[in-house]
Amino acid sequence: MKKKRELCLLPVLVVACLVSIMGGSSLSSPILIGPDKAYLNSKVVFQCRSPGSPPPNTYELLKDGNHLVATSNDLQDDQSATFFLKISVTSEGSYHCRVTAGGNMGLSGTVRLQVVIPVSGTMVTSDPDPPILYEGLRLTLTCDVTKGSHLSYTWFYNRQEVTSSPTSPLTPLLLWPVGNTLVVERVTAKHAGNYSCIAGTRMQTNSRFSSSREVTVRVKAYLSVPQISFTISKEGSSFCGNVTCMSSRGTPPVTFYLFLDDKEVGSDVATESLVAWFPVAMVPGRDMGTVRCTVESDAQRLTSRPLTLVVVPVGGSPKVDVEYLYRVDSKMAAARLQCLLSLGTFPFFSWSLNGSLLLHPSEGDSSHPSHALADGGRTLFLTEITLEDSGYYRCRARDSYDVTSAWVESQPVLVQVTEVATTTIEVMAIVFCCFLMLTLAGGVACVMWMLNRQRDVVASSEQRARAANERRFSEHFCIIPDPLPLSDITTRPLRSQYNRRDEIKPNLRPTSSSQNNPSMSFYPTNYYNIFFKHFIPFFRLKCYIFKTLTTKLKTPIDCSTRGGNTLDHCYSNFRDPYKAVPRHPFGKSDHGAILLLPSYSFILLVQYICQSYSFIILVQYICQFYSFIILVQYICQS
Repeated sequence: MKKKRELCLLPVLVVACLVSIMGGSSLSSPILIGPDKAYLNSKVVFQCRSPGSPPPNTYELLKDGNHLVATSNDLQDDQSATFFLKISVTSEGSYHCRVTAGGNMGLSGTVRLQVVIPVSGTMVTSDPDPPILYEGLRLTLTCDVTKGSHLSYTWFYNRQEVTSSPTSPLTPLLLWPVGNTLVVERVTAKHAGNYSCIAGTRMQTNSRFSSSREVTVRVKAYLSVPQISFTISKEGSSFCGNVTCMSSRGTPPVTFYLFLDDKEVGSDVATESLVAWFPVAMVPGRDMGTVRCTVESDAQRLTSRPLTLVVVPVGGSPKVDVEYLYRVDSKMAAARLQCLLSLGTFPFFSWSLNGSLLLHPSEGDSSHPSHALADGGRTLFLTEITLEDSGYYRCRARDSYDVTSAWVESQPVLVQVTEVATTTIEVMAIVFCCFLMLTLAGGVACVMWMLNRQRDVVASSEQRARAANERRFSEHFCIIPDPLPLSDITTRPLRSQYNRRDEIKPNLRPTSSSQNNPSMSFYPTNYYNIFFKHFIPFFRLKCYIFKTLTTKLKTPIDCSTRGGNTLDHCYSNFRDPYKAVPRHPFGKSDHGAILLLPSYSFILLVQYICQSYSFIILVQYICQFYSFIILVQYICQS
């Protein structure tokens, strides 16, 4: 047990010895002050302070642990030491200060020193080199230095700083610098320009920078398909043609080639523009062959469409086509006259009004300022049509390349001020509103007609139902209880008493018992749901009903038939199939008659008719309202 206790106290003793050796108990921690960065071959100063330590003190500057760099003794009460170092390549590392005073020792914090190599020899390199490339390719610019460390880079495009800020004016160009590299994934014509960079080291007191020369980036555009055309001119008595080859897009220099019937007849190198001219022999009226134009660059070779070299002289009979142009208020604004010519490759047009010539713009100012020519003189616009501008217009044409050629002239066409009665928006709105009112009136008339027709249909259906029920129930009898002797009862069929169903003929003859008893009488009726009375003893009626009918049968009669009594011996297997309506008794009888009307047929018929026609009228009104809203919006916008 004693050995175990001694082993447990051993680490405590070791820690106490280390604390006493390293710093003691009364010496405070010193403070080391020095730079974190320093240029190569420069001098730096480290200062070690130990406040509160009594002299004499010994100060030691240590690097990377226990490597002694310098030592200083403080024999007075200065409590600080200064160390001067010249920076070399091996000076980079971690420094701390150790102070010894009176047998006690203290260690300061660590200062990390970085050796900075000054930057020099900054330049911009490109990929591809030289920086000449076509649109859509990838461009990589790199800022390289001959020597230097701890560098930061700044890029410039046309002497404007390139940043990653979204508010930068160069943000649409998608120039994103990463370290010493500037990459453009797909270059366009906007990326062409001068690029440069600055590499440097930023320090608190002495920052150093080195800038590069500007590198010019050229972005070439791909060529478009060349267009080919030709003109003709007269030189003395002969004619000469000039073929023009032109590309609307591309970057010079390019080379143009001319092929006549698939044979090369000329070539031209265009260094500043994208057009070339080639002379060819021409004879009016003859087919001189088919020409093609080819343009070639270091990346493309494109060929134009074929063109036939044929010059057709002006001929035929011209025709003037007149079109009047109107304003919104239906007033004439201008007129366009077009000279239609059937023959002629290079025509020259001239116009006249009432025999007076209207000058062509190439010949001088027109005498009429309200006239304007377009399409090479083929079209004449009359911008202001007045009484002076009204009259007969003619057009004539000749070959533009030969001033000695004959003129061909059209027939005169009358142009005068006319007012066309066009329909304005207000008139259209009034007509539409009238049409809407007529439609509404027609809809109301249709609804009234349908309702009247519905009533007629219902009345006819009631008549048919009555006739059918009379035929169906003419052989049956409705019973009103009356306790009479069975010997006084006379029963006779209903059909034998009446010749017509719609008339009542009192030709029934009661027995002697019935004559003596006024309550005994027959109740025939012409309604389809009325049951005629038959006299049976009360006990026989009660026995008949309750033995043959079930308890689920319903009676539709809820009104009095004789004083305060109600006929309750008339049943049906449907719930409320009829509506009981009281009627006056027949003859001098004290028994009231009952009219049973069907309860379902009329409701179903009305529902079907109203649903079908109401839906059609509703759809019609919705369409008219939508059309009216569209018209109002159009009027407001105009």
